Amino acid sequence: MISEFAPAKVNLSLHVVGRRPDGLHDLDSVVVFADVGDQVRLESFGPRKPDAAFSATFSGPFARALADILLAEDTPPLTIETALQRLSEVAGGGPESTEITLEKNLPIAAGIGGGSSDAAAALRAASRSWGLGMSEAALSRVGAAVGSDVPACVHARALRLRGAGEDIAPLAAWPAFDAVLANPGVATSTGDVFAAFRDAPTSQPSPGPPPQTRDRDEALRWLAHAGNDLEAAATRVTPSIGDALAALAAAPGCRLSRMSGSGATCFGLFDDAAAAAAAAAAVADARPAWWVTACRFGGAGGDV
Repeated sequence: MISEFAPAKVNLSLHVVGRRPDGLHDLDSVVVFADVGDQVRLESFGPRKPDAAFSATFSGPFARALADILLAEDTPPLTIETALQRLSEVAGGGPESTEITLEKNLPIAAGIGGGSSDAAAALRAASRSWGLGMSEAALSRVGAAVGSDVPACVHARALRLRGAGEDIAPLAAWPAFDAVLANPGVATSTGDVFAAFRDAPTSQPSPGPPPQTRDRDEALRWLAHAGNDLEAAATRVTPSIGDALAALAAAPGCRLSRMSGSGATCFGLFDDAAAAAAAAAAVADARPAWWVTACRFGGAGGDV
């Protein structure tokens, strides 16, 4: 059995640069990956076949929520299965059958790339399990056919993401941060958030490229001017996002609080692990229904 970690993807900044004729939005975002996430395990059987079969079982605190979504009508296939099917097509077939076990630790529709990171982890695991030895670049091309965030999740380290997810530039230097993630327990539709954004756009000029630095204070100064253009729209769609942002901002030692992606998960940045742990405990105690965790965001090279 091959196991692969699927880290939470966090947008430290997110600017909506424009909209394409195909409806996709051009973005400019600094993305990092946390040391909390899902776990993907693959076990493959039999010879390689063009019509490889995949099956999935779920565990973890958000397994039931995921299963309920997949049982609903008109729900697309699990992103992991879609990714492995695409990889099988590119590789000219896969093992006769592959059993997927997904330990779902991240909340669903939370703005932290859970499904995309799961798919990317599955691609990395399958490349090893199937003996393909594919590079990150090759796996990213496969992932692009699955979802716009999957290529970034294949890289899983601090990067600048532009376009509709196809322009990926790993940061040569960027600091790690101790942080708290807080989700108010309400799934937020990306489509609804972008619709609200179109109705009342709140884009601000991009502060330009992020500094190539390992100095936290320098990075924080840049982040203070960077923002998330979708935050106001998402808060209109899901008002409890505002509660999460306020709770994090009020925590002692919080240097910056912001929403990730299209929500509803928000993050707070802290100077050290002790301050982050104390803040997480306080927020979780005040809001027991929320998903709250202290964690660390990796810097350049994925180091934490």
